[in-house]
Amino acid sequence: MKREEFEHAIRAAGSVLGVNEVLIIGSQALHASMAGDLPPEASRSIEVDVAAMRDDADGRMADLIDGSIGEASMFHATFGYYAQGVVETTAVLPAGWRERLVRFESPGTNGVVAWCLEPHDLWVSKAIAGRPKDLEFCRALVERGLVDEARLHDRLALVAALDPRVRAAAAARIPSS
Repeated sequence: MKREEFEHAIRAAGSVLGVNEVLIIGSQALHASMAGDLPPEASRSIEVDVAAMRDDADGRMADLIDGSIGEASMFHATFGYYAQGVVETTAVLPAGWRERLVRFESPGTNGVVAWCLEPHDLWVSKAIAGRPKDLEFCRALVERGLVDEARLHDRLALVAALDPRVRAAAAARIPSS
């Protein structure tokens, strides 16, 4: 997903939800922390994971995003990319992640602010998820020097109530210098 597409999805999500702030928890969150093009492992995605900053327990706002600008919607058919409605608990994140969110706003978001996961928090959530595409994403961030190995260990330690096997697998994905 190109930056202009990301901006459009944010603008559309804000419009659909009637809000001026959204939360981005997937790989596209890198747009807030990087100038220029994302690594191919992130830019090939055609979806942006969008959560309302304040959604109810039933995830009604996520459903609204999915139904309006989600996969197989008219928006998706027209533009070739879409927003995936999620709730913040979709991702397993280190304690304090909200204080580290990175603000993204541009003329292309038309006043809608996207609060995006900081790269180390994003890496940890992807390493814990452990799907092949997530692991490829994690390797790309490390190889390009976009995350610091010591900080990754620190952030992983901040994840509460994580199965020890999952924690060990995620820790093993952090390369040692």
